[in-house]
Amino acid sequence: MSGFRHIALKALPFSDAGSAGLPLPQLLRLSLFQISVGMAAVMLLGTLNRVMIVELGLSAFLVAAMIALPVLVAPFRALLGFKSDTYRSAIGWKRIPYLWFGTLWQFGGLAIMPFALLILGGYDQTYVPPFAGEFAAACAFVMTGLGMHMTQTAGLALAADRADDETRPRVVALLYVAFLLGMLISAIIIGWLLRDFDGVKLIQVVQGTAVVTLALNVVALWKQESLRPTTKEERAAPPPAFKDAWADLTRGGTAGRLLAAVFLGTMAFNMQDVLLEPYGGEILGLSVSKTTLLTATWAIGAIGAFFLAAKWLTEGINTTRMAGRGVLVGIGAFCAVIFAAPLDSAPLFFTGSLGIGFGGGLFAVATLTTAMTLPVTDLAGRGLALGAWGAAQATAQGLSTALGGGIRDGVDALASTGVLGEALAAPTTGYSVVYHLEIGLLFLTLVALGPLVRRTEQTDRPDQKEARIGLADFPT
Repeated sequence: MSGFRHIALKALPFSDAGSAGLPLPQLLRLSLFQISVGMAAVMLLGTLNRVMIVELGLSAFLVAAMIALPVLVAPFRALLGFKSDTYRSAIGWKRIPYLWFGTLWQFGGLAIMPFALLILGGYDQTYVPPFAGEFAAACAFVMTGLGMHMTQTAGLALAADRADDETRPRVVALLYVAFLLGMLISAIIIGWLLRDFDGVKLIQVVQGTAVVTLALNVVALWKQESLRPTTKEERAAPPPAFKDAWADLTRGGTAGRLLAAVFLGTMAFNMQDVLLEPYGGEILGLSVSKTTLLTATWAIGAIGAFFLAAKWLTEGINTTRMAGRGVLVGIGAFCAVIFAAPLDSAPLFFTGSLGIGFGGGLFAVATLTTAMTLPVTDLAGRGLALGAWGAAQATAQGLSTALGGGIRDGVDALASTGVLGEALAAPTTGYSVVYHLEIGLLFLTLVALGPLVRRTEQTDRPDQKEARIGLADFPT
């Protein structure tokens, strides 16, 4: 039986993520909220940006601005996490209300989104009031983004609360993989459903995603938080101030530098989010179905990076050095994407997308692991720590998306008028400039990570049990 247990632990890398406070079946059910967030991410950053730019003929800057609108609420992820830490209700729930209302926002945004996009693109209509499409699309993207941020922050904090100190890093890591699997599976399904594009099918697919989101999140949050009734005096007591909790979190100095590195690295890896699929469609002539598979390719790379990170953590590697390795892989990946156009090579393009997912995934896992080790006190709870990491990442992602689209449009306008010279008067110029800027940002990320190596250097090699990602008490 011990031999079977050993094989099972090897074959099931998350088998030891369960604990008495959070059994494995409940953990796997809770991870469904990450599947729904992954689906929404595919819709916003994968399928819809291609459809809006190529099929609906919108400018890349307008599309990038729409996709970047959720950045308006991203900085508040730290505040949302702090509020869920300190929320007081008569029945004692802290995280479930934020999970539920996040689900409603996410569902509502996806429900109205396809109609807003069809109005915005002038698809089969007679009369529409001025700016109605822009306003409706902006509302849809903001609602979806707010729901994603609220759901993910509260869900991660709930999982971290229920896990014990030994399993908490593995629980959060499992939820990260669930997010990537949600992106991978939904990218394949959505790409297949939209292989023959038309407006009615877009409505069906996006609203179907909204219904699945609601169903998954209801199943995920059901009976996940115990009732802990509070007294009227406890609810009337003044809650701690956010500024005090934030100061407590950043007192050591490591948190601030980590968030700066996360911001720069995420900017570098995500400036291409709104451009990668249009690049494949416009420059390499790939169909909607094939370019949607780019998201699946990216997710495969990110999942592969995660399991390699698990192996390296077992060997005791410093997490900051691991993040640096992800950055180096990203530099090579963007070079592959750049050279795919002159070589007219779709395989090289998909290889570059795989490398971007691998490098970005390795960077994200490493920085998330570092964030989980930040000191947590009564003032600075887990919701605040995870929310701060998510806020830095989501804010950078939104800003980089808007900048990527704007820079591509601006450079294309200059190139098409001959300002940049005859050699650069090509449709690839705008894309190429963005990819080169991302390579430059990756080098700046390496500079930001440097001082963190000393602060996060591991003094002791972790033992096998603590470092592995997989159930300490596998059922026998």
